[in-house]
Amino acid sequence: MLAGLVAAGVNPGSMMPGTGSCSLTDAVRLTSTAVNLGCRGVLMLPPFYYKNVSDEGLYRFYAEVIQRVGDQRLQIYLYHIPPVSNVPLSLSLVQRLVRDFPETIAGIKDSSGNWQNTLALLQAGLDDFRVFCGSESFLLQTMRHGGAGCISATVNVNPTGIRRLYEHYTDPDADQRQADLDQLRGIYQNLPMIPALKSTLARFNKDPEWHRLRPPLLALDAQQREQLGNQLASLGFTL
Repeated sequence: MLAGLVAAGVNPGSMMPGTGSCSLTDAVRLTSTAVNLGCRGVLMLPPFYYKNVSDEGLYRFYAEVIQRVGDQRLQIYLYHIPPVSNVPLSLSLVQRLVRDFPETIAGIKDSSGNWQNTLALLQAGLDDFRVFCGSESFLLQTMRHGGAGCISATVNVNPTGIRRLYEHYTDPDADQRQADLDQLRGIYQNLPMIPALKSTLARFNKDPEWHRLRPPLLALDAQQREQLGNQLASLGFTL
């Protein structure tokens, strides 16, 4: 897929593909592919099959990926999403990785949903370490505390609104912009999010193929689609 995107003319310097895997060898293979294609960075989950693993074990996983890839161009953005992975990346682990691999561990996407965790990362004093929140609901606070931005699923349907806040977070109307983002985000959070996003694309692109999801995810049912359509209409939302 990555090779196909590059062949189609997508600038690999704008890509940050996810290359994390439960398998160390798969993570190395995917990461090497991304680096060799010229991707700007990779977003790397911890190995998530085994739970309650130690910080030492997670440290060795990332360290071995770095060693096996063996390329100075590699830029890793850690992916902290404990509600899904059930394998958290502690602040002390992040600090150790940045200290030992300062040229490679470039940043983190914090999808913990816990602002205090994001704030702790922002205040950890990690030079040149880029902190992205995992939801635009935390974007304004993240930017005000020196963060790099957000990496959010709902950017797929609201890129303009989210980018405007990112670019104008110091403007007087920034709090209202954040409130508007929160209102739209709330609609998606009250439904199965990925199916709801796909349903939005199907609706506005008039392309029912967007309703096709890979198992275990299922498309929204008729009632959910109606609910989503009515709520989006109430905000005057359009792509």
